Amino acid sequence: MNYKMLHTCIRVMDLEKSLKFYKEALGLVETSRKDFPEHKFTLVYLSDKTGQYELELTYNYNPEKPYEIGNGFSHIAVSVDDLEASRQKHMDMGYEVTELKGLPGEPPKYYFVKDPDGYAVEVIRA
Repeated sequence: MNYKMLHTCIRVMDLEKSLKFYKEALGLVETSRKDFPEHKFTLVYLSDKTGQYELELTYNYNPEKPYEIGNGFSHIAVSVDDLEASRQKHMDMGYEVTELKGLPGEPPKYYFVKDPDGYAVEVIRA
């Protein structure tokens, strides 16, 4: 049996803010959208140019309070060819960004940026 990763789902408070982050900050594109007004939720799928894997944003209409990310979830990861320029772009956009980091004994090769809901996205040098 062969398994293939398809998507990761996160719940978002403000669909437009989240779409702006994932499209403008990370260059993802919307691949599909499914609205279910009778059930009061919308699903939006985003992917990179390869289309091999998707991020599903689930927007439940009128959420009462922010979602708890939990202590078991850590982060989403993406790669980029110019790490320093990407980090500067995210800082210029006003997002919360960490310093450049590296694993113990290795040079810095990644940083984290938070999306509007507080989900961490690790940006790694390609």
